[in-house]
Amino acid sequence: MADTLVELQNNPEAAEMPHADWLGLLVDHEVTARDNRRLTRRLSSAKLRQAAAIENVDYRTARGLDRSLFQNLATSQWIRDANHLVIVGPTGTGKSWLACALGNKACRDGFSVLYKRASRLFADLAQARGEGRLARLIATLERVNLLILDDWGPEPLTTDQRRDLLEIVDDRYDKGSLLITSQAPVSQWHDVIADPTLGDAILDGIIHNAHRLELKGDSLRRQASERKKT
Repeated sequence: MADTLVELQNNPEAAEMPHADWLGLLVDHEVTARDNRRLTRRLSSAKLRQAAAIENVDYRTARGLDRSLFQNLATSQWIRDANHLVIVGPTGTGKSWLACALGNKACRDGFSVLYKRASRLFADLAQARGEGRLARLIATLERVNLLILDDWGPEPLTTDQRRDLLEIVDDRYDKGSLLITSQAPVSQWHDVIADPTLGDAILDGIIHNAHRLELKGDSLRRQASERKKT
């Protein structure tokens, strides 16, 4: 507000403005500045892997992206409703990029977000278990509005990983959203979990209220490389 006041004092045209207009500008600039600082903190905490934005999504590439569904997801209403999202498809079809774009939009809409590669998350959980702070880490994950779990599978989970994932899924029931990307189709997730009982519990917690984006086609990176050659 002080910076804005100096700008107004140095602006000859502002001298003709009523004091109420000055006050309105000061308040508007302060609100904008605070919103920008909060957004910067949310984006920093999210640790998104890629600088992706929904405005830059390519709908022309033939990869089976449901434009209507994605634009609906971009409203972040699914996060308000504590629903989940599953993005599956072959490597290179842009799963991680789309996940980061939705994570970026969620930050802009005021939600807390955390991006984790699945392998890194399970490594963090294992380390926390060994250091006696697993409960604290699980609680931290629970407080995040949107947890992005990137590159799930295809390696089968260990006993500890299955239990940790079940706790994470249970903690988010009706309270937070989960976004999972995977090369493995949902029909193979039971094999990844590698335990029929826990598999049923985990998948029931994820799938029953999850939107799905099922991508297909060749790698976008390979297509871009081939276009450069031609």
